Amino acid sequence: MALTLNTPSLYIDDQIRDWVLFPITLVMILVGLLRHYVVQLLGGKGKKQEVKGIREQRALMRSAMLRKNGGVLTPTAFFKRKQFLIEAFKQGSYLKQAPPKDGEQQHPPNPLNDPEQMDSMMDGMKKQMVMFIPQTVIMGWINSFFSGFILIKLPFPLTRGFKSMLQRGIMTDDMPASYVSSISWYFLNLFGLNSVLRLILGEGNHADGVRDMQTAAQLAGTSSQPNPMQNQDMNKVFKAEIDNLELCEPKFMMSGVGNRVLEKYNG
Repeated sequence: MALTLNTPSLYIDDQIRDWVLFPITLVMILVGLLRHYVVQLLGGKGKKQEVKGIREQRALMRSAMLRKNGGVLTPTAFFKRKQFLIEAFKQGSYLKQAPPKDGEQQHPPNPLNDPEQMDSMMDGMKKQMVMFIPQTVIMGWINSFFSGFILIKLPFPLTRGFKSMLQRGIMTDDMPASYVSSISWYFLNLFGLNSVLRLILGEGNHADGVRDMQTAAQLAGTSSQPNPMQNQDMNKVFKAEIDNLELCEPKFMMSGVGNRVLEKYNG
């Protein structure tokens, strides 16, 4: 590379394109493919959900569908189903664990004492390690061998506000913002190669760099905060669903349908 005295322009050697630009891009694509298949191997076949847990979710879904679509039933059929679900929720027929007795406080289970919770936590940690370790290695590789390299010039001018994003590792104030350094090219590929990986692997793949950055931010911000949806008290959820059912009074489509038909065709 050479910097002219008259114009603030750089002449980039073709060998930088062949031995730095293309290898970084190719390595990131291959690492994304490898990471996708490693995560699939670690995930295995997945664990089957317990029948009692499925029954809880299906009971809530059934109640929500009745509240939403109860108007298509007759009033008698709707109120029979409504009363049946209310009684079942009060008795705890669909609960995975028996409801607490009067005056007894039920504490949420400790996830550290639950083998299933521990296995799921370990699986999550394994997948996160597969996500973060390759990115750390690639970044260290670029910083060690290609630190300070200018790889490409964008074909359009940019304002100085883009210098911090496109010229990381280059402490030069006079350089136009359209030049891209090696470490900035890494970050651009981290976000820009997702479309290429989706084209190769399909939707829902495990090689999404944006998801990695979001997961890292969530872990940094919420690592000490418990998940409010974890260890949810289904007994309280069913009590809230009882209130929703009792307040539900849909407009029945079949109510007075005979009179409406007669008015339509006799008028």
